[in-house]
Amino acid sequence: MSPARHLRCVALVWAWMWAWVLVGCAATPAPKGEVTSAPTTAAELGQSDVNRMATLGMRANLDSLMSLADKLYRRNPREWRKGGATGREEALQRLRVAIEQRQPWPALQGRRDIAALALALSPDFAADRVAAFIAATADMVIVAHGGKTEFYLIDSLDAQSLYNAARNVEIAVWMLAQRRDASGQPLLLADEIGAQTRNLSFEREFGKVVARLDLLAAVSAEKYRRAVVSYVQNLLGGTLLQFLPVRAVVAP
Repeated sequence: MSPARHLRCVALVWAWMWAWVLVGCAATPAPKGEVTSAPTTAAELGQSDVNRMATLGMRANLDSLMSLADKLYRRNPREWRKGGATGREEALQRLRVAIEQRQPWPALQGRRDIAALALALSPDFAADRVAAFIAATADMVIVAHGGKTEFYLIDSLDAQSLYNAARNVEIAVWMLAQRRDASGQPLLLADEIGAQTRNLSFEREFGKVVARLDLLAAVSAEKYRRAVVSYVQNLLGGTLLQFLPVRAVVAP
């Protein structure tokens, strides 16, 4: 084969390979969504970086819990019917309002925090278990944050409470998967692993909540140590870490 023909063959092979690469890229689903920041407000002037992180984390956790409520209602439509709602959307709206306004959920009989969570996961609980479970979990998370959903300079977070909340979510997820009602059925249908189906979206969403709580707990535990480190850094920066002039001063 002549050198010229050899080069043409190589070029054709490369063109064919790149064509397949481009086809593969076109067939691959594009990433969904993008990172966006919330509009700046005057209230942020009263927030430290940790305050802002806690506020955003709380917002994300409540959104995750509402997403889980939606998923659970889809797999367990009998539950929203127990609450008298005309549809899943109405049931979700009622639940969101109750959580955001810190209203006690009627079926939980006045119980809050982990007491409410225990009742919602009781095998003989007869009311809307999805709403009770999500409302109780949200309440427990908010209680771990000192009963607040927005945080400012005057607020403080207890690292151990946040850590305990993360463990409580893990325990609740395990109980949801393992416990059975009086008829031997799971309390709620959630994750599914079968020969034809594999759905672990519930576990992933709960995992996000746990991860956010653990991260905030770790940051809160280091708050005072980092304050000392920052003070020393500023002190050193004011005296030792200053740039030196590079141009010689010429005497007149």
